[in-house]
Amino acid sequence: MTLPSNAQRLWMFEQMLVSRYLEECIERIYMEGKTPVFNMAKGPIPGEMHLSNGQEPCAVGICAHLSAEDVVTATHRPHHIAVAKGVHLNEMLAEIFGKQSGLSGGRGGHMHLFDARVNFCCSGIIAQGMGPAVGAALSRQLQGKPGVAVAFIGEGAANQGAFHETLNLAALWQLPVVFVIEDNAWGISVAKQASTAIERNYLRAAAYGMPGVFVADNDTDAIFAAAFEAIERARNGGGPSLIEIETSRLAGHFMGDGEQYRPAGEKAALQAKDPIPAYRQRLLDLGVLDEQQAEAIAARARGRVDEAVLFARESAYPAPEEALEMVFV
Repeated sequence: MTLPSNAQRLWMFEQMLVSRYLEECIERIYMEGKTPVFNMAKGPIPGEMHLSNGQEPCAVGICAHLSAEDVVTATHRPHHIAVAKGVHLNEMLAEIFGKQSGLSGGRGGHMHLFDARVNFCCSGIIAQGMGPAVGAALSRQLQGKPGVAVAFIGEGAANQGAFHETLNLAALWQLPVVFVIEDNAWGISVAKQASTAIERNYLRAAAYGMPGVFVADNDTDAIFAAAFEAIERARNGGGPSLIEIETSRLAGHFMGDGEQYRPAGEKAALQAKDPIPAYRQRLLDLGVLDEQQAEAIAARARGRVDEAVLFARESAYPAPEEALEMVFV
């Protein structure tokens, strides 16, 4: 098992903190103007909002092995992955606020973040990113260019037709692509065991002649190790792999979700296993980190997010007529 270096562990810890603080800020700002009666259309961040808190290890463990030239496609719950892939934080927040200075001029919102500089995109459609990831891997193979593609999906997406179609093509053509399933056990409000015929989706990899790996317990270092093997295999012409990660969704499916579908005690149990304090303690125990360093890293993470929030708040909204621009580009 290939373990991360101390520098990589510190990088992963910091990106997890940036992602968590970012979402804590978004959660607070999102509710502005939506009380006392919740109205999704009100406030500085209208529309749906899907938080990824609890899933941060999935993003950093994978993206620690990637560079800007590698392609990542993500889901409707994308913030942690965007942060780990290096998406510009100021422009990302501005996009979430619907501002002109956003990644797409405020047109995409939080489920459709796009940053060509680091080859990142996401989609609100289930399994939608899998096809583009396979296409990106194919283009690199045909052109003899370096780089791999990584498609992040939720466990519910493994029951979509796109999952099976793309795994089949990736294996048939031996493409440099890695499929990552973030299994948080819930597809909106439907439990995995009520929707999926097998206990673990990584077992499906064998049907397409590719390696399948399961990583338990939301373990950051174990995710890093599994990703190292899969991404190196893809870079060296070995073809695709599937990684299934047992993770946790600490919030509801979306902001405003009452979560009545969860069994009693489940959410409290998940919060008690929050991966960020757990990883912080691991680094302290290993001597990779001390309390002073931990506080400094946390302060730096908060500073980055505070700067991005200020930038987004102060940015101008696009002019109404801009809604008709770039429609057919």
